[in-house]
Amino acid sequence: MATNTDTYQAAARNQNMTAGGNGPMEKDYGNGYHLDKDHDPERALERIRTTGSLSISPELFEKIYLSPQNRVAGDLRKTFGNPTPLALVGFLLSLSPLSCILMGWRGAGGNGASDTGVYFGFGGVLMILGAIGEWIIGNTFPFVVFGSFGAFWISWGMTLQPFYNSYGAYSTTGVVAEGLTEPKFYASFAFFHLFMGVLCFIYMICSLRTNIVFFGIFATLVPGFGCLAGAFWQTALGNVALATKLQIAAGALTFIADMLGWWIFFAILLASLDFPFQLPVGDLSHIIKGASDKKKEKEAQYDA
Repeated sequence: MATNTDTYQAAARNQNMTAGGNGPMEKDYGNGYHLDKDHDPERALERIRTTGSLSISPELFEKIYLSPQNRVAGDLRKTFGNPTPLALVGFLLSLSPLSCILMGWRGAGGNGASDTGVYFGFGGVLMILGAIGEWIIGNTFPFVVFGSFGAFWISWGMTLQPFYNSYGAYSTTGVVAEGLTEPKFYASFAFFHLFMGVLCFIYMICSLRTNIVFFGIFATLVPGFGCLAGAFWQTALGNVALATKLQIAAGALTFIADMLGWWIFFAILLASLDFPFQLPVGDLSHIIKGASDKKKEKEAQYDA
């Protein structure tokens, strides 16, 4: 049978694990409640069980969830794990090799057809699962971002799959002439990437309320999608040399987005595990204040 001393030590260890260290915490179940030798162990344990709450700074919240801190009903953020890193894994394991393929490294080519399964398995499945997780815990912006990119990777994979006959619908002979496929296919497919660039531009503006690294990802994806659309249009026109240059440029821009993505992925995992060191991401949530924050400031000035 455990003694009161054993129970107290267990309670102290529990508090140390959840509120230990001097840095920011993802979860603080102690809610500022300090245990010392003068507290009764049984009452202390009951206090920990009944007063647990989520206590997290806006800067750390934004780093972990890639979204400004918002109020949601319930305690789902305490109940479920953070889905953000999972979605980032899907994004990075799809885009990183594709960027290298677009740049033709080590003789790679074929618009990424070699990694079709990756686009479904990592890009589609993991990003959709991550989006659902963000939706469950009430993080609207990452939910929309991850969901749309999950759909993008599934669409990209389907286009490369012969089963869906994306190219065959434009082919009259089924023969590739001079290394080119049907011009109308490329001319048409380019519009999808053009409007993915428009979507990323909207995300880029919205990400000004998150951090510099996340903003940088979209800032490079916007011209990256533009170059990819241009490469397809130039391919349709038969300008192979220019199309190749645009494709390489698209690969270089998306590769920068990859490196930023790997940085923020590492930063989120370190923060989630309460590591003794952290990676900076350049928080912007306190620089561009939200409408609700400005409203509170006006109300405070009025009351004063």
